[in-house]
Amino acid sequence: MSSASRVDDQDMVARAVLATDNLYLLRDTYFPENPDEKISKLRREADLALKLLDSIPSEERRLTMQRATYEYLRGKILDVFPDYRKEAEDHLSKAVKLNPSLFDAWCCLGNCIWKKGDLISAKNCFTLALSKGPDKRILCQLSMLERVLAQGKENEAKIVEESIQHAKEAVALDVKEGNSWYCLGNACLTSFFVTGSWDYDKLMQSLKAYQNAEKDERMKSNPDLYFNSATVNKYLENYERALSGFEAAALKDPGLNATKEVEKLVNLLDNLDYLLKGQGKAKRLDSLASSLGAVKLNSSYKRIAVEHLLEGLNKAVAIVGRVLFFIKQEGLAALYYIVYDSSRALFVLSVYGIHPNVIKEGDQLTIMDPNYRNVDYKWKGKHYQFKSVRVDFLEQVLVNGKAPSPNRAYRSRIYAQHKP
Repeated sequence: MSSASRVDDQDMVARAVLATDNLYLLRDTYFPENPDEKISKLRREADLALKLLDSIPSEERRLTMQRATYEYLRGKILDVFPDYRKEAEDHLSKAVKLNPSLFDAWCCLGNCIWKKGDLISAKNCFTLALSKGPDKRILCQLSMLERVLAQGKENEAKIVEESIQHAKEAVALDVKEGNSWYCLGNACLTSFFVTGSWDYDKLMQSLKAYQNAEKDERMKSNPDLYFNSATVNKYLENYERALSGFEAAALKDPGLNATKEVEKLVNLLDNLDYLLKGQGKAKRLDSLASSLGAVKLNSSYKRIAVEHLLEGLNKAVAIVGRVLFFIKQEGLAALYYIVYDSSRALFVLSVYGIHPNVIKEGDQLTIMDPNYRNVDYKWKGKHYQFKSVRVDFLEQVLVNGKAPSPNRAYRSRIYAQHKP
């Protein structure tokens, strides 16, 4: 074979690799309103990539390494679709047998087996690949898979911690790789809820990881990154950031239902604003609030009015109030109430981890170690301004002078998932 012919054949392989890369770029960045349009476009592009691959002369596939590359590319092209395809698994299996050093082939094979539902074999595939050397993509896939495997297990928290460790290893290999930071953010977010929703360091680590992921230009086309980051901000009651994040996610992928998240948050804020403004000058609060001053507190807590709370967590402090309204709102992690204290000051109370029937309208509440925030921002011409108190644990509240039964607590759960 002439040197010119050999160069042409090498160029054909390079073109096949480029076509495969572009196929996956399409998969990861194209999100039409109708998902069927995406599948149709992927099918057309996959067919073109396969034709390009098959145009490589057979004599250029005879050597072991050449054959391995061909099998790997063919399997990867066939595996671009969301459903499992045995033909893809067969080609990828041949590729790693011919060349065990093809890390991306291992990654694709593990994902393909994952789609089949054989999670243990998928994990074994990723683990075997890592035994041959570190790889950031495979570490991320293993981290994601471990979070799926952890669900419902007695040692769920331990497995999720292993997921965090693998994500950290991926970050350490390349601190500028946004996907690794994104994976770490998802792992920390899952850990926060799995371990009882008390370790706020995990939640803040998650948010920081998402922020680092956004620094990578390639991640700006990832709608899940914006959606998950907005989910953390919603839980932290950073309403403006949550709304901006959900809007960005909705623009990138209409199928995420991020628009509904925006609607739910705006409806909540509008309801709170309406009720607070409607009751701010109600004369009946004078007589209702006067009785709150007689409520006795545990000596280890200092009574304080809402208006004197400091931003953030107020330890060894308690506020006493009465529930004026319960805001019925579907699809939110917290329960929201309008409450007033003895000084007639109205505030929003958000309660996490407690069953809805524990606190009712008219109940007198003693809130210990309140987490306070002064909400004040504008969103699309509307100005939201109110005092907000957050309660995360059942133990922080007395209802009509009594501690709620421990069985009235529950865990909020959010899983940051990945579909292979």
